[in-house]
Amino acid sequence: MQEASYKIPGGKLVKVKLSVTSEKIDRVRVMGDFFLHPEETIQVIEESLIGCKEDENSIRIVIEQVLKNSEATLIGAAASDFSKTIMMAWKST
Repeated sequence: MQEASYKIPGGKLVKVKLSVTSEKIDRVRVMGDFFLHPEETIQVIEESLIGCKEDENSIRIVIEQVLKNSEATLIGAAASDFSKTIMMAWKST
């Protein structure tokens, strides 16, 4: 698994573990010291990213849509921080 960490300037830490198969996300785990309510939304985000290709903007849009549909509150990070960290992990090979 590929891994990356991103310290948000003046903010929290986002960590990603990523597995890519056939140039698509096969498995992803997003962790960190940010606040997300309801907490199970992170699992929905991770499941929704399976099959995504290497495109930071598309990944960010998927995350934003899950947050909106779940009516989730994300504090200390943004969808763009998640997508940036995912891309960092993707390129860590």
